[in-house]
Amino acid sequence: MNKIIEVKDLVKYFEISPAHSINKNYVKAVDGVSFDIFEGETLGLVGESGCGKSTIGRLILGLTKPTSGEIFLEGRNINSISKKELRKIRKDIQVVFQNPYSALDPKMTIEDILSEPLSIHKIVYKYDYSKEVKRLLELVGISSKDAKKFPHEFSGGQRQRICIARAIATRPKFIICDEPVSALDVSVQSQILNLLDDLQKELNVSYLFIAHSLNVIRHVSNRVAVMYLGKIVEMGTTEEIYNNPLHPYTKALFLSAPVLNPWSNKDREILSGEIPSPIFPPKGCSFHPRCKYATGICSEKKPFLQTIDGSHKISCHLYDISDKTKEVLT
Repeated sequence: MNKIIEVKDLVKYFEISPAHSINKNYVKAVDGVSFDIFEGETLGLVGESGCGKSTIGRLILGLTKPTSGEIFLEGRNINSISKKELRKIRKDIQVVFQNPYSALDPKMTIEDILSEPLSIHKIVYKYDYSKEVKRLLELVGISSKDAKKFPHEFSGGQRQRICIARAIATRPKFIICDEPVSALDVSVQSQILNLLDDLQKELNVSYLFIAHSLNVIRHVSNRVAVMYLGKIVEMGTTEEIYNNPLHPYTKALFLSAPVLNPWSNKDREILSGEIPSPIFPPKGCSFHPRCKYATGICSEKKPFLQTIDGSHKISCHLYDISDKTKEVLT
């Protein structure tokens, strides 16, 4: 498979100190993240709020400049190109935002909203706009008769379908889905997820799917990356992550997911402590203050993402100390 997106050692620090301050403080939103996304594939990115998931999406889109690291689109470094060149390739990278209510201009008709990217990126000739808008609406399950309506005349699920239509209007190779179903009713979520799956098969587009919900990630992803405090702590195929989670944080994340029968896992272990500050993260492994398996090395040395088996990767000292220690976690 062709590699569509390649992220190497991506870092983003946000300065929060006053301009006149001598000692600078930074929020370490993304701290050395690397991953690849292949043609026609969905990589699910999951983790708690504030772990840096959406920041990664903004960095890939070019909405925020990285502190360091590289982002490649089909082998081309998009952080080292001019604004003019970046504008040309923006049509290849699109986004579906979390909130469909604020993502659409209330003063524009749906036809105008979908015609705008066609005009900016010269996807079709001007006299073909109406025909293309009709095609896009039919692709996402909206009647072409509704093209003259305004966003307030649609439900939340319909608005998100329109947002998806706008994202695919430029015929992109890669789409960032930033929690696209979290603002929708549960009954509508599955419809939107199935739509995204159908469009991926039909258009051969790749996704970075950002979400909190483990069930949603499992439904849509080919591979899964688990983030904690700006770093990827575990990554692998969906089957590897869900059937055999290895990292203590990944296991805790699964145990924290709500279940239909609250008594079925009443004896489950709950993580102790609070999420450390991204301004002053712990030395060594950032998860060690909350990890019951932590040893001396965990508070001293930072672990790195390493391959355990096949495509299964984990960033944990318990998997590079001794075979005996490995058995503790499995």
